[in-house]
Amino acid sequence: MMQLFIFFSLSCMCRSLQMSDPRTGISYLPKTTVDRINVEGNKIEKTKLEKDPSKAWTDLYEYAAAIRSETLTWEELEAGDANIRLKWCGLLSRFKKVPGTFMMRLRKPNGILRSDALRLYADALEDAAITVGQETAVADITTRQNLQLRGLTLDQAADLIAKLPDVNVTCHQSAMDNVRNIVGSPLAGIDQDELLDTRPYCNALNDLITIDPDTNKRGNPKWGNLPRKFNIAVSSSPADYAHAKINDLAFEAATHNDGNLGFNVVVGGYFSARRSTHAIDLGLWIPASVSNVLDVSTAILEIFRDEGFRGDRQKARFMWLVEACGGADAFKLKLLEKLKNEFSQFPIDQVDTHQNVANNAVSIDRKPMIGVFPQQSQSLSRVGMHVPVGRLSLEELRALADAAEQHSGSELRLTVEQNVIFPNVKNPHALIEQLGISASRLSATPGPVSGNTVSCTGSQFCPLAIIETKAFATRISQRLDDALGMPLRLHVTGCPNSCGQVQMADIGLMGAPARRIDPETGKAKAVPGCNVFLGGTIGHNSKLSLEPVLKGLPIDDEDELVGALIDLIEKEKLQATAV
Repeated sequence: MMQLFIFFSLSCMCRSLQMSDPRTGISYLPKTTVDRINVEGNKIEKTKLEKDPSKAWTDLYEYAAAIRSETLTWEELEAGDANIRLKWCGLLSRFKKVPGTFMMRLRKPNGILRSDALRLYADALEDAAITVGQETAVADITTRQNLQLRGLTLDQAADLIAKLPDVNVTCHQSAMDNVRNIVGSPLAGIDQDELLDTRPYCNALNDLITIDPDTNKRGNPKWGNLPRKFNIAVSSSPADYAHAKINDLAFEAATHNDGNLGFNVVVGGYFSARRSTHAIDLGLWIPASVSNVLDVSTAILEIFRDEGFRGDRQKARFMWLVEACGGADAFKLKLLEKLKNEFSQFPIDQVDTHQNVANNAVSIDRKPMIGVFPQQSQSLSRVGMHVPVGRLSLEELRALADAAEQHSGSELRLTVEQNVIFPNVKNPHALIEQLGISASRLSATPGPVSGNTVSCTGSQFCPLAIIETKAFATRISQRLDDALGMPLRLHVTGCPNSCGQVQMADIGLMGAPARRIDPETGKAKAVPGCNVFLGGTIGHNSKLSLEPVLKGLPIDDEDELVGALIDLIEKEKLQATAV
């Protein structure tokens, strides 16, 4: 009887401990990984060990309450919280640029938004604008089909995060060493040539990453301590509207020779200051099912989490681990062994492990994103609207919400080119006319270069940027519209981290040091400048332009800059590629 009582007491104690002490990101790491971090881990890894970033999911509300009660100021936030751990809540401090404020990076798989979410964001930005002004309280569409909200104080951010579940959105685990927003085709379900609809895959992957299976709440500690950021994309066809090959992991839809639909698996694409690389084919095809995609993603993420490098952060992205394993073939064998041994439901006997599957019978031509185009149902159209360099005011967010409610069933979609698509529209011309009044900067017929221009945040808000990018990219693209008259993709990025993805553009401008002779002194002086990349491609045969054709080109004289770019384009015989 006494033994039974002791057993019952211990069982109750264990359950109590489990309830009061939920798992953290550190608790999922093998001891060998923790030991490696203690010995060779960089400063950020040590900070993550000192206090698990998952603590931020509750600390956020305590800090916000303290700020409201004036018992804490933003200056008093511990640096590890303000600059690292709060990023697990999607909050990036922008204290150097706009003191006391954060940028909130949201998550919306496949870039699909609802009008109620846009209204919620606009309301939050309106509150922020009281303090920072409307030029700072803005939203930016990202190159991952996502939105970033700027100018929020910590208490404003906490209030917004508490409301996000009401509009089926989260911002958990959207920054730093986490799996970022899951990218899919913006034409999912409405493209006549798609092999499959990417939406269920993107939604399932987002839930895998962000929902804690123990609590069924957002914030999943299982993936809360990765060595570095990790990008995943799901592509619907060889036209590749998701830009699969620049992701750490991508699933490319492909029909096998036996007629079955599935995915080719590619790994290792990324941009960084040290190195940028195109993804490589694993030579692995898997049958198309959500469970198969989740199993492969889980297996790869576990390998990356447990074995990835924790020392030099410039050598910690997933491709470095793939190469350390011996390359694509060796990593594929490692992955297949893990799937066979640990994932009992995975159909290991149905995969093709010899080569990636070709899609010879499928159209590889990319469709234009901007303008009016028929859908599978000829009575409905999709309407793509150009958003100059992805920047939206709070009034424009509300205008988009109004238009979506009246014309596209309250739905709109974001593209990786930082633009907006309204699906399932019955009267496209009425929609365009409405936005022409309420959001006149947006256009269905932009210029041939400005309509294909992508820009990172730039020095206005980003502490890493060398140059200002948004307004600069707008001016240069408009001048190239007039000078060239042909569609070219212009990407502008503020620093070598290449958030603006210049290596995949027809014309890429990367912020860089430059010098110009001072006419008064005859000496060289430092001026804003850029490195110029030419000839990157997207789609079925995508490739990156990894080396600049020109370094240190001054940008302070824009007449001179535009002339130099035109000369380079003519010299390199650059052809129109944008669609």
